[in-house]
Amino acid sequence: MIYWTMEAEAAMNKSGVQGLMQYYNVLTTQLNETVDVVRSEIDKLQRCTLEALIVLDVHNKDVINQDLIQQNINDLNEFAWLAQLRYYWQDNDVIVKITNAVLAYNYEYLGNSARLVITPLTDRCYRTLCGAIHLNYGGAPEGPAGTGKTETVKDLSKALARQ
Repeated sequence: MIYWTMEAEAAMNKSGVQGLMQYYNVLTTQLNETVDVVRSEIDKLQRCTLEALIVLDVHNKDVINQDLIQQNINDLNEFAWLAQLRYYWQDNDVIVKITNAVLAYNYEYLGNSARLVITPLTDRCYRTLCGAIHLNYGGAPEGPAGTGKTETVKDLSKALARQ
């Protein structure tokens, strides 16, 4: 995720939407290569790891295309970019940013498990909950039973590596 953030920002800075289009092609190639590996004979642990990676890669590729290229976003200060969960390596540490929230990555190993498919509603929950964590508050998603509230919070925990 650090590389995705770094490479997407470099593409935007270098040549705006054109750079993002080139980076989108790179992401597509990488995703196809990962899918080829999953289709080969690999053990269950490797398959689980790669399946989670594919879920994240598909979302990242969709962000580049649907949220940035199609909306003609070419500035790092545009909300469409700032609203993404972005990872940075700074001062020998990983920090996570989303909108104006800056959070520490906690490095807690939470096991090798599947990741949630990220939808626009998931992104919205991430923004809200990360903003609350940034302000030292908590969050309590509400809604009908079985709509994914607990799974969304658990997936955000995986993204921030904290329990």
